[in-house]
Amino acid sequence: MHEVAPELVGAELYVDGAGGRIVEVEAYAQGDPAAHGFNGRTERTASMFGPAGRAYVYRSYGIHWCLNFVCEGEGIASAVLVRALEPLAGLDAMRARRGVEDERLLCSGPGRLCQALGVTREHDGLRLDRAPFELRAAPDAVEVATGVRIGITKAAEEPWRYGLAGSGFVSRRF
Repeated sequence: MHEVAPELVGAELYVDGAGGRIVEVEAYAQGDPAAHGFNGRTERTASMFGPAGRAYVYRSYGIHWCLNFVCEGEGIASAVLVRALEPLAGLDAMRARRGVEDERLLCSGPGRLCQALGVTREHDGLRLDRAPFELRAAPDAVEVATGVRIGITKAAEEPWRYGLAGSGFVSRRF
């Protein structure tokens, strides 16, 4: 997952044609006390346990959907949370879903991102290489910043947050 997370920065993610450049992600491993898979497999976390290349979607605090990319093989809970995108396509649909005009507020944070892209529990377990998802490699090399994770209390000091250096679309500056 630490190989996947920085490689996702600068890649492009689209869901039914709406999306953009990934500018911020966070990594979570099975042995990580902040990871959902830390205490074992449950019905809620089943997708996080593989196989790799699938979506793990969960509801945070009973309010917001969050999208993760599963990174390991069957039986290993490892995922990368997509925290923020720079919107590039489908902005009208994103604005309608979010009810905001400012491009910087459409996808800056995992809950906002899922709302803007229309990602829900229905996407949990789906393959990332098939519709409705489209994932494109970064067209150019990018400078990746690292920092501590956000919004967690366990293992919050881990520098497992990766982002596009200098991006104005991240949820919080590095």
